[in-house]
Amino acid sequence: MILTQCAVCATELGLTLGKKCGRCSTRYCGAECQKKHWEEGGHDKLCKQIKKAGGAEQYNANKRYTEAVVVAAEACAEDTKGQTCFICTQALHWKTKEGLVRGCACRGTAGFAHVSCLAEQAKILLAEAEENNLGAKVLDERYRRWYACSMCEQEYHGVVRCALGWACWKTYLGRPETDQFRSNAMGLLGMGLASAGHLADALTVQEAELAMTRRLGESEDAILVVQGNLASTYSMLGNIEKALSMERDVYSGRLKLHGEEDSNTLRAAGNYAVSLHDLQRFEEAKSLFRKTIPVARRTLGEENVLTLRMRWTYARVLYLDEGASLDDLHEAVATLESVAHLWKRIFGPAHPETQKAQEALKGAREALAKGGV
Repeated sequence: MILTQCAVCATELGLTLGKKCGRCSTRYCGAECQKKHWEEGGHDKLCKQIKKAGGAEQYNANKRYTEAVVVAAEACAEDTKGQTCFICTQALHWKTKEGLVRGCACRGTAGFAHVSCLAEQAKILLAEAEENNLGAKVLDERYRRWYACSMCEQEYHGVVRCALGWACWKTYLGRPETDQFRSNAMGLLGMGLASAGHLADALTVQEAELAMTRRLGESEDAILVVQGNLASTYSMLGNIEKALSMERDVYSGRLKLHGEEDSNTLRAAGNYAVSLHDLQRFEEAKSLFRKTIPVARRTLGEENVLTLRMRWTYARVLYLDEGASLDDLHEAVATLESVAHLWKRIFGPAHPETQKAQEALKGAREALAKGGV
């Protein structure tokens, strides 16, 4: 996680409290902990090394990135056996000796790469756009390389996304707080940590990001983005009531700012409905989905990821409701048959959510076999 705690006693300091080592910027709650760390915690031996690496935050990011790359390569080892990187054409990275990963929807021999190569490619493309003032649209398109495949255009997931999150953060953390790339990198790190299941770390990053965004007086739109990501992490941690409250506010804010057809409004509606579903408030969830899914299908298309996820969750709401009618159960099965087929065709059998779609379809069929009320 980013450094928001005292290095000795773990007191929460946020992004601005406490004091720092004058040489390497390691953070402490006060002089007593700083003295203890120097005399008993080994900081006297690490201080120069941390400073040489660029300071405590940079040192931590570099270390966590290296660890995340190892985890990602090991997780992908079976899938990448005998393959080469589509960027450098080597099996082992020439410098780091890291293995390959694949965390997208590419098929066959496509999509294999080193995290280092993906990160370097994203860094170079974005630097070129900055230097040549290519405009906001090009910057946004190139920034996608930090979290989405350049070939299949699908977002990376799991441990690969986590490793790229650390890569992005270590690249831009040295910029001023007001720099957009630094802010975006913090957001990507939070989402990457959540995607890999490091939810406590993700929560720390996202709460710090929200505090920073508010302190800097960012736009309401920017604040809603961070709140939406934070709400998703609360939900994954099981704090559904808090997630629901935040998601309701995000949906309301998006609707007011951008209208019902905006993709961010639809995403917020989907997240809000998921929490309603998790709290078994099925009627409210069904009502919201019935209002927003037709809009998503019309504006985003049948094969859009968001559209598919909304339909998938809507079907789960239908068949998990104890009061489901036979018509509800038939609709749930038909919906999931369509979604599972499209998901497998678009994202491939290796994508983690492909199996989840198949499991949901199995659950709907079992519910139908038992009959509705």
